[in-house]
Amino acid sequence: MNLIDISNCRLINQQIVGSKFKQAKELVGWMGAMQAQDYAMAKWAIGIRLPNSTQKEIESAMDDGQIIRTHLLRPTWHFVSSEDIYWMLELTSPQIKAAIKSSDRNLELTDDIFRKSNAVLERSLRNNNHLSREDIISKLKESGIDTGKNRVSHLLLRAEIDGVICSGKAKAEKQTYALLAERVLKPKTLTRDIALAELARKYSNSHCPATLHDFIWWSGLTVTESRQALEMIKSDLISETIGNQTYWFTNSFSASSQDKKVIHFIPAFDEFIISYKERKASLPYEDHKKSVSDNGIFWPVIALDGQVIGTWKREIKREKVIVRHSLFALHDPAMQDRMKKALIPYGLFLGKPTELID
Repeated sequence: MNLIDISNCRLINQQIVGSKFKQAKELVGWMGAMQAQDYAMAKWAIGIRLPNSTQKEIESAMDDGQIIRTHLLRPTWHFVSSEDIYWMLELTSPQIKAAIKSSDRNLELTDDIFRKSNAVLERSLRNNNHLSREDIISKLKESGIDTGKNRVSHLLLRAEIDGVICSGKAKAEKQTYALLAERVLKPKTLTRDIALAELARKYSNSHCPATLHDFIWWSGLTVTESRQALEMIKSDLISETIGNQTYWFTNSFSASSQDKKVIHFIPAFDEFIISYKERKASLPYEDHKKSVSDNGIFWPVIALDGQVIGTWKREIKREKVIVRHSLFALHDPAMQDRMKKALIPYGLFLGKPTELID
């Protein structure tokens, strides 16, 4: 196995090639969690893995509470299945709190303030009264809670990782917050050891081949806990060493034959790129800064047989979607036609025709 093999295996396990799922909730559950701070692109991250799906179907799964958008794992937005949200929050919220402790202290946010803020949110959102961020800020201000200097972001983040709030139904195309307890019934709590093993199993099934350091990065867990989690499922894994890296993958995995010269328009912050600490299998070092900014912005990328060959950006018009691309190197004249064909699923997903521009 070489780096290209690793990249192609990831395309399969991440369901970008040969997806076995038809429902958004099932797909997100398979992935474990999917980074989702860029909401529009995150919906396509699900759509690219669900053949013939539409943006409206993803939004409906969100409105129905089948998929929840909240902060967990690393302290950023993620999509997570409603079946997994409670145990993932319980497992990963301690390290998130530890990671943002100094910022909370600098903002003079104390446990008393967090308790008061959570109480305001519980009263304001009760009885499925889903509110926008702006409405919530007004409620907090009315209760005498200072929301300036980005304090509101920390107040909402704390309420999310405390299991108080989560994403609600969209209202007038605005995202809202809701009470988690009203959106999802709380199942039986998992022990921490079982939760660790389950998180490692989900990551291995959906993201392999991957290294221990990849899992540490993705999960936000400590090195000790990550090693423990991997050890608990090691009987279901096999490994292969390439260079100085040991890659783990499930012993039941078998790579199916794939068509060559297949292009994918992969969204910003997609799991195919962002979920690995070491990304050279798909993104060579010399092209890394062309795809990932110095301040951690992961641009939408174009992949050819799992290898990143350029970036793209889209402009949504009333009647169509204009997509502009920037390839890292010259390609044969047929590439433009292949890219146009590869864009068709994205247009169908949005319900608009696409136009590709150099």
